[in-house]
Parts: sequence; C-alpha cells; structure tokens
Amino acid sequence: MHILFTGGTGKAGRHVIPELLARGHSVVNLDLVPLDHPEVPTLIADITDLGQVVSALTSHGQLSDLEAGTPPRPFDAIVHFAAVPRILIRPDAETYRTNTTGTFNVLDAATRLGIRRIVFASSETTYGVCFAEGPMDPPEIPLTETTPTAPTDAYALSKLCNETTAAGFQRRTGADIYGLRIGNVIEPHEYATLFPGFFANPDQRLRNAFCYIDARDLGQIVHLCLTTPGLGYQVFNAGNDGNSVALTTPEIVARYYPNVPRTRDMGEHEAIYSNAKIREMLGFAEEHPWTRYVSLPA
Repeated sequence: MHILFTGGTGKAGRHVIPELLARGHSVVNLDLVPLDHPEVPTLIADITDLGQVVSALTSHGQLSDLEAGTPPRPFDAIVHFAAVPRILIRPDAETYRTNTTGTFNVLDAATRLGIRRIVFASSETTYGVCFAEGPMDPPEIPLTETTPTAPTDAYALSKLCNETTAAGFQRRTGADIYGLRIGNVIEPHEYATLFPGFFANPDQRLRNAFCYIDARDLGQIVHLCLTTPGLGYQVFNAGNDGNSVALTTPEIVARYYPNVPRTRDMGEHEAIYSNAKIREMLGFAEEHPWTRYVSLPA
C-alpha cells in the first residue's frame, strides 16, 4: 500500500515505518521534523491546519514523483500517530487542542478523499491509571478493550475523545478505522538501558500496568491492521504478550492488585494489559519479547 504516516519521526514512528517498508509498503511521512530515512520523504505540515492536511494528502511526496508526468498518486491508507505524546510537555489545553483537532482533521480529510483504511494511535492512558493523581487501581484485570475507560488528564482525555470521533467517522463513511491503545513503547536499545531498572524496582511499572510494546512489534500490528479489512471500527490494546518485570503474573497480582476484581484466570506470564484481541482478530504473534534481549537477574 501507499501510506501517509503522520508523526513518523516520533519514538514509535521511526521504528514502525521501517517495518512497513520491509513488508512492501511505500510511505510518505507527515511531521514537523524530517525523518532520517533514505526511502521515506517527509512533508512538513501541521495537522491542526485542515488545509495543510488536505494538501499533503493530494500532493507528490518528493521531486522524483514528477518524472512520471501524472497527477499525485493517491494514498491507499493513513496511519495517524502525530500528537503531543504525553502530559507535561505542553500546557494541558494545547495538548488537548493539538491532539483532538489534529485527529479530526486527518479523519475528515481522509474520508472526504475516499481513503478507506485508517489506523490511529490511541493510548493505554485511556484506562485512567497512567496519569492519575495519586495511586489508582484499574477497575478490573486483565485490562481489555471492554474495561471501562476513566481518564482525568488532558492527554488521555484527548485520546478518548479521538476514539469517539473515529467511531463517528466510521459510522458515517463505512471506512475501516482502527484505533491502537498503544502501551509503553520500547525501542531496541532500551532493553539494556531500562529493563534492569524495571527488574530491580517493579513499582515503577505500576502506572503502565506493567505493559510494554516493542516498537518493531508495533510495526507488525500496524501492518496487520492495514491488511485486515472489513472490521469497521475497532480499538485494540497494543502490547506484548508478557509483563515488563521479572515477576510472574500471580506475583504481580498478589503484590499490586490484591483487591482488584479478576474477570478470568490468567496465565503464569500473561500480560496484565491484555493483547488477546490483536492475537485473535489480527493474528499478531510477537517477535520481540524482552526475554530475547535481557536476562533475568540472578
């Protein structure tokens, strides 16, 4: 597919895009900062400006495209990751405005132009735990796509608003629009730099529900979303199969969730942040569990 990828220069995008290229897709990046990749042109554009989004979606990606002497090649799909990536980077009102207006603009432009496959980044924070004021238990474990969402911060509220907006566009247009509630993204080098600390102090992973998603496995998930049509509107938890600490799942539950209702029995190393839906509906099979890169502490 020919894909417009918004936010491809960010932490997740710069690893997801090579995974898409490896699977045969072509990509144009739309971002405020260029992506340093020889095969991927970047269009510098502000997603909060609808005119810029429409123009990007109807333009050539690079100078060499002019050689064919034909109009710009239409995009087959959009992957929308561009956003202020968390709270406390910009003022709350600006975070909310950027994320909600940008997503509306991308969905509006894409569907008006007849693009039928859209994947957008939602967030693990929509469950209300990650950026809660003070400690916050989830309403149940495992966390699944049917677990109630209850965010209170500007970033997570923007992501939950975007899910509602996307569902509305899907109902109106019939396009396939899939939202990914992306967990804590781990880049390849971060196994060595972060995971020993996670093992030594698992408390620091509580706000993430012990979740992680390898950035390359996230690329596989995006590819599976793009190549699995006909699901209408869906949200998927995007996380790896296991937890990001050197504890078994029963040990995590006993230590951190003794009073949280359990909706079912869980496996010895099953993720608290369940990815069962992407495994069952999309056929996701993780390729980069942390056990490939980090040894358990002695």
